[in-house]
Amino acid sequence: MITIIDYGMGNLRSVEKAMELYTDAVRISADPKSIESSSALVLPGDGAFGRAMENLARQGWIEPLMRFIEAGGVFMGICLGFQLLFSTSEEFGAHRGLDLIPGDVIRFRANGLKVPHMGWNRVALAGASKFLDGIAPESFFYFIHSYHPVTAAREWILGEAEYGVRFPCIVGRGNVIATQFHPEKSHRVGLKIVENFVRAAC
Repeated sequence: MITIIDYGMGNLRSVEKAMELYTDAVRISADPKSIESSSALVLPGDGAFGRAMENLARQGWIEPLMRFIEAGGVFMGICLGFQLLFSTSEEFGAHRGLDLIPGDVIRFRANGLKVPHMGWNRVALAGASKFLDGIAPESFFYFIHSYHPVTAAREWILGEAEYGVRFPCIVGRGNVIATQFHPEKSHRVGLKIVENFVRAAC
């Protein structure tokens, strides 16, 4: 069973619908105990970093989520769920993240470019992963975000994009994959990542 974590941040149904193209074994859950019966977890999200961490902590998700990942569970983070994997964020103040990946999430400082970064952007693949099988090296994906990570942990970076600055937009190791863009909104190429994830989970 693939569990999409409902912690009160964002439209989860679009992610569920994308997963349902490849499996019936997917659910949205607001109960951290559902991790115990999950073959894979998805952490999506839209909104503010600090509030997201508060919600995860208050609802009791953080400890079982991190145990699941550290035990080698199949995991996907999307958009805000991607950013939460890093150590800190400066969005509306200083906030601690899940600290799975060392690094800081900062606001775009691209002179003359609109923020948020919104629309289609090319992604240069920077590493190999089973979740990226069948993805061309310079594919386009759909982004909407105002903040991006800065990290020296190159071993985590699987893809990068440019918007005034070059930034990681796909990270992962082993059974972990996370994207700044929305694969569920990125047409055929994005759905290929979803399909690869479902195959790994099931």
